[in-house]
Amino acid sequence: QIQLVESGGGLVQAGGSLRLSCAASGRTFSNYAMNWFRQAPGKERELVARISWSTGNTYYADSVKGRFTMFRDNAKNTVSLQMNSLKPEDTAVYYCAADFFGTRKYDYWGQGTQVTVSS
Repeated sequence: QIQLVESGGGLVQAGGSLRLSCAASGRTFSNYAMNWFRQAPGKERELVARISWSTGNTYYADSVKGRFTMFRDNAKNTVSLQMNSLKPEDTAVYYCAADFFGTRKYDYWGQGTQVTVSS
């Protein structure tokens, strides 16, 4: 198993920045692809960003491309999501999730952290 704990959410004005972090403990962190999902009220959970377990390649949803950047530090067992130029539509609960060897079976989730962007 792997345990995930997010931090860094909060309230920010439109155009501002936040950095989310996800700390992992348990099994070998480097064997997991890491993901950031978000869920806004009344909407389905969506994948926002993903980083490979092996190559470090990243994926971003079109809605955040160019504004969000995901990092991983295998030595510290952490991933981060740097969010710039935030928009009110980025308001959501953000979740960190892990999938073993990039299988996209998201078996491990954090508790979520609220991001609120005011206009």
